[in-house]
Order: sequence, then structure tokens, then C-alpha cells
Amino acid sequence: MKTVTERFLEYVTHNTKSDENSKTTPSSKCQLDFADFIAGECRKIGLKNITVDKNGYVMAFLPKTKNNMPKIGFIAHMDTSPEASGENVRPVITRNYNGTDIKLNGVTLSPEAFPELLEYKGGDIISSDGTTLLGADDKAGIAEILTAMEYIINHPEIDHGEIGIAFTPDEEIGRGADFFDVKSFGCDFAYTVDGGKIGELEYENFNAARAKISITGINVHPGTAKGLMKNASLIGCELASMLPPSETPSTTGGYEGFYHLVSFNGNVSKCTMAYIIRDFDKENFVKRKAEMERVVSYINSKYGNVACLEMYDEYYNMFEKVSPHKEIIDLAKKAMELSGVTPLISPIRGGTDGARLSYMGLPCPNIFAGGHNFHGIYEFIPVNSMEKAVQVIINIIKLS
Repeated sequence: MKTVTERFLEYVTHNTKSDENSKTTPSSKCQLDFADFIAGECRKIGLKNITVDKNGYVMAFLPKTKNNMPKIGFIAHMDTSPEASGENVRPVITRNYNGTDIKLNGVTLSPEAFPELLEYKGGDIISSDGTTLLGADDKAGIAEILTAMEYIINHPEIDHGEIGIAFTPDEEIGRGADFFDVKSFGCDFAYTVDGGKIGELEYENFNAARAKISITGINVHPGTAKGLMKNASLIGCELASMLPPSETPSTTGGYEGFYHLVSFNGNVSKCTMAYIIRDFDKENFVKRKAEMERVVSYINSKYGNVACLEMYDEYYNMFEKVSPHKEIIDLAKKAMELSGVTPLISPIRGGTDGARLSYMGLPCPNIFAGGHNFHGIYEFIPVNSMEKAVQVIINIIKLS
């Protein structure tokens, strides 16, 4: 058997960065290439009924060994975030971490900046070389699921129902469940293996919307601009200032929602702004979207219909759909405890494929994959956390 670390180190070398500007599914060809590769990994360990559809969704199954047992699914996503480079990832292993700075290529993983590093003293830590993200989000989940499946296959004495696994494209850009065939997957419930630090167990997440604002200005020579010029970038700055500065990602936590200005590109003639809007409470979520419409309307009344707003919902809080199935939460908690892991139940200040899948009829809470500092060059994952995730998956199957 390959170890989970061996799998992970191989998988992260595949570039699978998604592209939010693409209209295709998957949004990048490299994800299709990786889907074919992962399907091959499924064949090697002995999974059955392996498919890769035209949209890059990988599904595979392990036949049941005993009747009257639930059909459980495990899901991870193949793409990495477009917020940092995922090309030419060169993982670095720091053995027996001693609690000091980890010097990388131009950057430092410091316990002063990231105190959670100290929780892993004495263990091995994997990071990128400091020039790219690592890809633990969510290639760690893929490696953990496949390692657990190989263990179950090699231990036929473990009774289980049919097990389904699925690997999705484009989760990082909010499209991971767009073409997920829940009926073909056929599971009674599932878990996404896409959480952060060891022990995380999540079944609450943000309600999420995305907004794009396009502002059209009037550009004339600045020497004769009085009363004529409409500077699109300055209007964009004014619009941004109208949203509460205390309700941004850097000023909120826990169950607090926010407006997040993801990008701002502009000049005098044209400005485009991209926002994500997040809130756990559905009523507050509706109010936030209404506030975005209000500030755009104000700008248009002041400057003469210069701004165009496109806004759409991405996903909703899975709590409404998962909480009636308390038994699958209890199953994951018991599996963690049996693995020597303390369950950390907290809301996801983000989203997973499981949020949308839960609304598509597949209750799907989220369990830890083990990584930290996702989406950037400071990403790292402790080897022990991956090994524990494998044990948790195996124990979920044993206890079901």
C-alpha cells in the first residue's frame, strides 16, 4: 500500500488550478487530465464502476460485503484555488518540527505569525517551497479517501455496505456541485473530506452570494474635465466606502457575516468590482443583498445610471438539511474519538460541495483534511493529521 503521504506528495505536483473566468466545466483542462489520473489510481487499488464524465467528475464504488448497511459516500475536490499559483508545486517536508521558523523560498512559516504550528512540534510538516500554494485543499482529502479505501479493500474481514467516492472539479469557484449526479452516486449520506485542522467537523456554513459591479465613466482631458468627467475608479471607491468597514473578513469571526471585495480593476473610463457576500443567518443574508442593491442604486441616482450590478446566490447553509440527520454527525464524532481525535464542531466560514449537495438531497457534512492557511503560499499540513483523517474514514465505515 502507498502511504497517505506518498499519495499526497504525488498529487500536489499536478496543477489543477480552476479559472473563475472560464465558462467551461471543468474550468481548466488540467483538471480533466487529473481526473483521468485519479481514475487510474482508483483502478489500481481495486475500486469498481469507475467513471469520468465529460465535466470531469470522477466516481468509483466499492461493492458491499453485507446487506442492510448504509451506502456511504466520501467526496473531495480536485481543483486548487485561483488565488495563488498551483503550477510547479514543490512540497517541502520539515521532519520532527522543533517549534522554530521554517525558512522557505523568500518567505517564512513562523509560529509568531501562525501559532498553530506549535501544536505539531515533534511531527513532520509538509509545506510548499514558498512560491506556490501547496494544494492540501483538497488533494489531502483525495489522498486520505483513496488510502482509506485501499485499507478497506485489503481487509475483507471488515463488513460494510456499498461505498461511493467522488472527486469534483471547480469547488474553489463555487461550481463543484453544478453537474454532480446525486442519483447515480446513490448514497444515503456522504462526507466531504475538505475541512481544515485535525478534528474539524462541520455542518453549518455561510449562505453565499457573488456580486459583480461594472461602472462606466466619462473620460475627458483633465484640464477641461470640470463638470464633465466621471471617474469610474473614484466612483467605485465611493461605492466600496458605503459598505460597513466593520463587516469585512478581517474584522469578523464566528457567526458574523461580511462583504468581501475580492477584486477591483479600473481606470477613469471603466471599473469592475467583484464581491462575495456571506452570512449564516438567512434573514441577514437577504438584508446584505438588499444593501448591495441599495448602494448601487444610490450611485446610479447620484451619477446617472453608471453602475450595473449582477448578483446571484452560490449556496446556502447546510444546517437546515443536515441537522435532521443527527445520526451522521454522531457517527463522525464517534469515529474521531475512536481514532484518538477530539471533535471540533464549528461553523464553516466558507462553503463546501457538501452545502449544495445537501440541498440536492444528499446530506453531506464536512470532516477535516488537516491543512492550514489554504489558498496561499503559507499553506501547510501535518503528516499526522492526514494519517488521522484516514483512520477516521476507516472508522466511519467500521461503525456504520
